Amino acid sequence: MLDVPEAVCAVVNERLTLETFARLAGTLTGIPFVKIVVDRPNNEIRFINNARHKFHADYIAEEILKVDLEQFLNDIDEFNRSVYVDPSRRFYLGILGLHQKGTKKFFTFETVEVDAMNAEMLKFFFHFVKDRVDPSIPLLFKPANHLQEAFIAEIDSSEIPRIYNYELFASSDYIALNKGKSEGRLRVFKTEQEYRKQIHAIEWYDIIVMERVPDDIHRVSGIINARHTTPLSHTNVLASGWKIPNAIQIGIMERIEREQLDGHWVRYQVEPNAGKIRLEKIDKPAAIQARPMWSVQPIKMEEPEIARTPIEKLSRLRVTDRFRYGTKAANLGELHRILDKGSERFLGFYKINRPPRENLLPYLAKQLGLNNEDDIAQASLDFLRSTIKVPRGIAIPFSIQEESLQAAPRIQQQIGKLKMALELKGKSIDPLCIELQQMIHAQRIPNKLRDYIDAQIVKHLAGVSSFVVRSSSNAEDLVNFSAAGIYESVNHVTTAQNIFESILEVWASLVSPRSVRLRHEVGITLDDCYMGVIIQEEVKPEMGGVMVTKNPSNSDDFRNVYINASCQSVTSVVQGTDMPYQFLYNTVEGAGRTISIGNAKNDITQDKKMTLQKLALVGRLLQSHFSQDYTFSSPLDIEWIFNDQGIFILQIRPYAK
Repeated sequence: MLDVPEAVCAVVNERLTLETFARLAGTLTGIPFVKIVVDRPNNEIRFINNARHKFHADYIAEEILKVDLEQFLNDIDEFNRSVYVDPSRRFYLGILGLHQKGTKKFFTFETVEVDAMNAEMLKFFFHFVKDRVDPSIPLLFKPANHLQEAFIAEIDSSEIPRIYNYELFASSDYIALNKGKSEGRLRVFKTEQEYRKQIHAIEWYDIIVMERVPDDIHRVSGIINARHTTPLSHTNVLASGWKIPNAIQIGIMERIEREQLDGHWVRYQVEPNAGKIRLEKIDKPAAIQARPMWSVQPIKMEEPEIARTPIEKLSRLRVTDRFRYGTKAANLGELHRILDKGSERFLGFYKINRPPRENLLPYLAKQLGLNNEDDIAQASLDFLRSTIKVPRGIAIPFSIQEESLQAAPRIQQQIGKLKMALELKGKSIDPLCIELQQMIHAQRIPNKLRDYIDAQIVKHLAGVSSFVVRSSSNAEDLVNFSAAGIYESVNHVTTAQNIFESILEVWASLVSPRSVRLRHEVGITLDDCYMGVIIQEEVKPEMGGVMVTKNPSNSDDFRNVYINASCQSVTSVVQGTDMPYQFLYNTVEGAGRTISIGNAKNDITQDKKMTLQKLALVGRLLQSHFSQDYTFSSPLDIEWIFNDQGIFILQIRPYAK
């Protein structure tokens, strides 16, 4: 057994045993790994001690090239080109991971995500490494990007055994969805029926454990899913906004039963690199706060305008119109505008200094097919115009809702009762909400408003056979209050009568028991809230989903955006009812990889992957424009679909960091 003291930088030209691997390894997402450098001209392999060198480049600079590290990092882009792009490169860089399922162990071998190795290079690298690691442990190649997946598909699996990222993901026992820690009472619900019976007994300090926690969960202190779900479902978006720990832990039900934790107070922690959730029993606090801190922190609300406001085409709105038409409508209007007029902000994300790089503009230029940065602003606009579309639509302002509801005295009386119940914290809040919703559904919109809405649809959307009627409130997408999924939108609306019924359904969702409860918990009153409506042409999708312009599992990753996709519907993605495809796309060097294929049997085609690569770049450019500060780092949550006409953007909203 080779002893590896901490002072040793690497093991050179020695066969890597399991014992040596353990002494060199670091850990990432619970998986131990060792970095590898192959110096091809010298026929050398070096297994790097992670305690000494966190990056391949640092090791090569200090231990092989013997150059000043600071000076070396100033030219890091040229070095990266030489080791990730140049087919005649000297150094081959890889990562060896050790996985265990039950008593079985196996190594995975991969390059970094942006490596452009061709098939022959992959063959050489794999076999060079295979001959120098413990032969008793199977070695499987893991493609690092979609290009490598295409190459490896042409190579017989007997020559290079392989395993795909999505296969590892599907068998993962632990996935950190939102890191954090909390203390609370553990509540296990083995079925949704059991949860429904107890929903009113759930307290803010509870930590909920279910196979899949449903979207209508109360605000709680932690979430544990016992089976796979996606980070972009409404439940998990809310958890991110609430800043509570949230994870997938397969087998957690059995552990809780074994340790008799159900109903007890626990300390719960989620860390991406921990390998599993941390859960330990604690004593119940002597005094439980009557109200959590988040309930006394004021939510900033803009003063809405409810004076008579015209129905407008979406393309005439700007982001500043949100106080009259709601956030969703205003953001879609802003998107129309920047596609027409352009924006000085498109390049913001790529202009930021990223040491040791001055900025990322050369990378953007390359992705846009430019040889220099001279025309990069115009090229960015041209790219957006040629890549994305916004479905036509109209925006119905808050004033229409206000005028219609004010014309119904019984509804106004019921609103008064609900306000009183909220003030007195009465038990009748939910029944009052349900009764109020029923009144709104049954209401007939006054004829003059019906005629006005009908005329605007005829004027701007004549010829459309199917519509989507979307909610657009002022009480959503706020700092510390996302409201993801709590308001209704209605798809497949085909007749005038259906449109008016759908408008009422959207208005009624503003006073659903869940939306009222969530807003009331953070001090948003009924008087603060208004609902606008978007009526939009429905576009038939070939594929659709959600993109967030960040990597949810790694807040320090500025390169990648995260995309969920479904061949069924966007709704199935955000509701978490169907496990979608999940991808990471690099918006700097440009590469993509499949994280999960969800419930599908096969990965999507290369053509679709190329379309999603374009979508990823779209997301970064839009992030720059919509960012509320000048770091241009505020991520967006974008709903999209695509078909043979292009990519359609359906919704843009901020995503909790």
